[in-house]
Amino acid sequence: MELPRRKFLHMAAGASALPVLSRIARAQAYPSRPLRCIVGYAPGGATDIVVRLVGQLLAQRLGQPFVIENRAGAASNVATEAVVRAPADGYTLLGTDAAAAINATLYDNLNFNFIRDIAIVGIVQGPLLVTVHPSVPAKTIPEFTAYAKANPGKINMASAGSGNPTHLAGELFKVLTNVDMTHVPYRGGGPAVVDLLGGQVQVYFGSFSLVIEHIRAGRLRVLAVTTPTRFESLPDIPTVGEFVPNYAASQWFAIGLRKNAPAEIISRLNNEVNAVLTDAKIQARLADLGTTMFRGSLAELGMFIAEETEKWAKVVKFSGAKPE
Repeated sequence: MELPRRKFLHMAAGASALPVLSRIARAQAYPSRPLRCIVGYAPGGATDIVVRLVGQLLAQRLGQPFVIENRAGAASNVATEAVVRAPADGYTLLGTDAAAAINATLYDNLNFNFIRDIAIVGIVQGPLLVTVHPSVPAKTIPEFTAYAKANPGKINMASAGSGNPTHLAGELFKVLTNVDMTHVPYRGGGPAVVDLLGGQVQVYFGSFSLVIEHIRAGRLRVLAVTTPTRFESLPDIPTVGEFVPNYAASQWFAIGLRKNAPAEIISRLNNEVNAVLTDAKIQARLADLGTTMFRGSLAELGMFIAEETEKWAKVVKFSGAKPE
């Protein structure tokens, strides 16, 4: 017996709405258990601190624990691969940093493609500080550039490791100013700062949190910040770009998850992280760490990652940087 046309259309409309209703229900039910965030660095590092800070408030908003699992190794690649291999259900997140954009070119045997496989739902970013030992007779970027050109190869440039953002920020400076400095990689920012204080190295494009107290105490001197605009906490310190056209580098930290997780869950996490980053207490703490929020849509965050990856690919290739 043929169904009446009106009844048939009503049933068809209801059937087509089922997937939408299912997605809405799934988003409303999420999360129903703790979230696990795999951080690509050891506890106590800048990435770990920022992710924990954001995760504390995110847990309150979502009503589920936010559990950090630290898996250091290969400049955060170990953690990224673990997340890519985890179920795409939105319960395994990634805590990463600017190295992710560098690694795409620095490593030629990765088992994942960061842009293809990871959706970034939140970013905080800040400057690196161009910091010199007091023995360096330069108080500005132009003076430092002139000094470096007068002493080719004699200035030791520290980094927190080969291919690290602190390394590539220095390499970009070398490329744009045509100066010759000797790269000295360390296993982390802490040892680099120790030798900078001792004068074994003369310059470090360093993390705010590691160098700021030494700068304030007069043990080190800051010449500039690496971001395109001046940093709110250091309004009197110029940017490198004010003297070196097209120079810009930032230190950023991000939370992401598998890109093929349910779209409504990715969207909700983006909204929730953006809400966390507008919290006044979080903003104050981020400022203490030398960072600020990057509040953006999924499309804007994805564009940022793509632009960073393209930019650092050129610097890696030109400098010849190799992984540790």
